[in-house]
Amino acid sequence: MSSRLHTEIERLRQRHSATSSAQVPPQRQRASDTSLLRRLEAATARVRQLEADNQQLPDAFARTLGERRAADVLGETGSRDTPNRNTSKLIGPC
Repeated sequence: MSSRLHTEIERLRQRHSATSSAQVPPQRQRASDTSLLRRLEAATARVRQLEADNQQLPDAFARTLGERRAADVLGETGSRDTPNRNTSKLIGPC
């Protein structure tokens, strides 16, 4: 029984090593350190921009909500929830 177990272990090791080596791209296809650094810098800049956008959202939401509530109180509420936007014309079947 231990012989069968040993054989199975060896088979699985060989199978694992064959798939591991196939997943590594050849050296000429790998990204250079400079390329990886530029990608990291771009991703970091994007994260910073998204964080800044996210910090502004609560203020914009509160301001819009306040304006809408004030309009409701003053009776200035229009029938549309998107002011200054033209509605698109519907096109019937051809």
